[in-house]
Amino acid sequence: MTHLPNLILDLGLILGAAGITTIIFKKLKQPLVLGYIIAGLLVGPHIAIFPTIHEIENIQIWAEIGVIFLLFSLGLEFSFKKLVKVGGASSIMALVEVVVMLLLGYLSGKLLGWSTMDSIFLGGILSISSTTIIIRAFEELGVKSQRFAGLVFGVLIVEDLVAILLMVLLSTLAVSQQFAGTEMLNAVLKLGFFLVVWFLAGIFLIPTFLRKASKLMNDETLLIVSLALCLLMVILAAQVGFSPALGAFIMGSILAETTKAEKIEHLISSVKDLFGAIFFVSVGILINPETILTYAGPIAIITIVTLVGKSVSITAGGLMAGQGLKTSVQSGMSVSQIGEFSFIIATLGLTLNVTSDFLYPVAVAVSAITTFTTPYMIKLSTPLYKFLEGILPEKWKRSLNEYSSGAQAINTTSDWKIVLRSYVVNLVLYSVIIIAIVLLAARYLNPFITDNFINGQYGDIVTTTITLVFMAPFLWAFAVYHPQKEALGRLWANRNYRSLLIVIEFIRIGLSILFIGFLLNQFFPVQVSIVVGLAIVGVLAVFSKKIQKFYIRIEQRFMMNLNAREIKAASKMHHTLTPWDVHLTSFDVSHESVVVGRSLLELQVREKYGVNIAVIERGDRTIMAPTRQELIFPGDRIYVFGSDEQIEKFRKFVQSEADLQVERDRAEDVKLQQLVISETSPLLGVTIRESGVRERTKGLIVGIERKGQRILNPESEFRFQVNDIIWIVGSPWRIKALEAVNNAVIDIR
Repeated sequence: MTHLPNLILDLGLILGAAGITTIIFKKLKQPLVLGYIIAGLLVGPHIAIFPTIHEIENIQIWAEIGVIFLLFSLGLEFSFKKLVKVGGASSIMALVEVVVMLLLGYLSGKLLGWSTMDSIFLGGILSISSTTIIIRAFEELGVKSQRFAGLVFGVLIVEDLVAILLMVLLSTLAVSQQFAGTEMLNAVLKLGFFLVVWFLAGIFLIPTFLRKASKLMNDETLLIVSLALCLLMVILAAQVGFSPALGAFIMGSILAETTKAEKIEHLISSVKDLFGAIFFVSVGILINPETILTYAGPIAIITIVTLVGKSVSITAGGLMAGQGLKTSVQSGMSVSQIGEFSFIIATLGLTLNVTSDFLYPVAVAVSAITTFTTPYMIKLSTPLYKFLEGILPEKWKRSLNEYSSGAQAINTTSDWKIVLRSYVVNLVLYSVIIIAIVLLAARYLNPFITDNFINGQYGDIVTTTITLVFMAPFLWAFAVYHPQKEALGRLWANRNYRSLLIVIEFIRIGLSILFIGFLLNQFFPVQVSIVVGLAIVGVLAVFSKKIQKFYIRIEQRFMMNLNAREIKAASKMHHTLTPWDVHLTSFDVSHESVVVGRSLLELQVREKYGVNIAVIERGDRTIMAPTRQELIFPGDRIYVFGSDEQIEKFRKFVQSEADLQVERDRAEDVKLQQLVISETSPLLGVTIRESGVRERTKGLIVGIERKGQRILNPESEFRFQVNDIIWIVGSPWRIKALEAVNNAVIDIR
């Protein structure tokens, strides 16, 4: 009989057990993750009824590969653009939850008498929810289209990034074995630096490579190339001191921005499922049932802390973000579980030998219990909301409603805010790029040149010259480039701001000179660096136009790669919707646009310009076939369907009217205001059209509350009655002026 290696025997046993439990759990309609864990428990060394694996060490290596591909797959679904599109509400909710659960986990561990490191890792384990379990529960319950589901998806995106940060911080803490604020700050800055470098370099290089090689790639080749890129980033991350899982996640998020993202995700799914199953089975193998029985009390306590802590913290975060009681409660009840990232954090503690053996099975047990409770928690969210609404005092409910409405104010963005934000973004991005180029030149390029081509000082000169060529476009962008020329021009037109703008320009130029000095100081004495640096500034000034053209080409290539998926989607939409001499195009609504706050009925775009607004994109929400009562908000992307002449006419209308509006009206906030009709109000008994509220306040009535019922976007023939609460999107000072005109007979809140 031919001898089989134990690795193959173990792998066959693992996959056989996983296959059987998968079928059973599919039949029971339970999460497959729990089935894999139970399969590992059955074939592990702690249960002798079934065949047992021979070499746990080999299985742990397979499990590490599983973590890599699991994180790679999560990165493919992540996309940094999704993080940018996540609203402030989801970010606030996620951050509140993470902070609260880190604290509760740590305190729970200390109260149970655990060590400091066990308590810290417990906090990290409890702070991250399970994306897989939540998505599956939403699909089964049919709530994916509800408002709170969108908020929860945003929370999960932020949590994924926080989990990566936690892995870095916990690794640093485990190595140092002390709360060193300096080391933690260095770890965060180091992570941020490499994230920016990897993302910018990846987006610039990888989509271009995939596009140029696309004709040579079939499914097999694309799969191999994707896995190779993943493992190369894993190696790179390990080389600079990060976990391999982080490298896999970063490469996945880079590939998520390419046109091949969906194809790669489809091809990688089988590989991910295979190694993911091995990982989760290995989780079960490490569980000792006796440990779970021994720590049944702590497991029960930690489960309650997880269910209550996550629900309350997310609900509190939602209320802080102005999302209302119902949405906040539904969101909080949906994320009360732990999952994949929690296992990875627990595995990290074991790998670093800083956590006790019992913490891992305790985390798995809590995850199993909270996985089962997730659907029931979601179902109980609505009854809980009704219960809370019934017991809360009217004053509290009114305050929550007012706060929720006030948090939805639409604030105009000032020119200063636009310009300063662009300066800060440029400062961070170009500083990181320039520093990365200098460090690469000093550590790798210079040794390569001096060892293989030119020795001594001449080798340093050659290295400096090559590095300056690569740095030049980014130095120019750092010191001279103005991405917000229109806003900057409006500020420059005001003489009061010119001196400050000049100071900012000098600061940018001064920092650029310091970067040149930073490069020269790597190879030459300080005195030589100063003299040569000033000479280099002069040379760069002479070749400024050529450097500018080169930089613009770099920026265009980067933006084309970054927006490749959207460009491809738009081109498909363009070809499928142009049977006549018409097409679909899109443009963004600026904060100053005159269409902001106005409904499609009011704009009458079809009647006046012959075009149709087919789709409105608002953050991560897409409004298909919007009704005539739909309002336009700043930052919306509207898709307009019509001929070239009609679209151009509509575009000119929006832009010219926006310019006139900016000149005519002073800068002001637009907020959601509340008015109550009294018995002596002149608006009593008149219709919305007759009231003249729109003309007087330059606002729009978007809702009316009457006897506890809410009417959204009322018709213009709607008549006001006593105690009607009117909701107006408009300027606060104009609404107060309306109050004065009516001799304060309208009660304004």
